[in-house]
Amino acid sequence: AAPPGPPVYVDLAYLPGSWSARTVDEEFFRRVRSLCYVVSGDDHLKEGVLRPLLDALLSGKHQWGLDIQVTLIPTFDSLVMHEWYQETHDRQQELGITVLGSNSTVAMQDETFPACKVEF
Repeated sequence: AAPPGPPVYVDLAYLPGSWSARTVDEEFFRRVRSLCYVVSGDDHLKEGVLRPLLDALLSGKHQWGLDIQVTLIPTFDSLVMHEWYQETHDRQQELGITVLGSNSTVAMQDETFPACKVEF
C-alpha cells in the first residue's frame, strides 16, 4: 500500500506498457493526476491489461472531485480500446475525459507511423 499523501499533479504522464501496466490501478489515478495520459505499448501483453487500466482511469478520476479535463492519448489502435470507448462514452463525458484519436501519419526517412499533436 502507498503511504498517505496528497496527489501529484502533472501535465503529461506515460502509462507503463507490457507487464508493468498491471501496476496501474484506481489508486494510481487517484494519486497521479495528469492533464494527459499517454497509453503506449502496442503489444499482445498490453491487450490483456488494457481494459482494467482504462476502467481504473474512470474509477480514479471519479474520486478527484475537481472539474479538470483529462485527455487520454493511445499510441496504437486496439479493439479493446474501441470497445471501452463505445461502452463507456457517456461516463467519459461525465468525468471530463477526452480520448484522442488520430488518422495522421508522419513520414521520416524510410518509415511512416501514426502521429498525434498535443499542445499545452
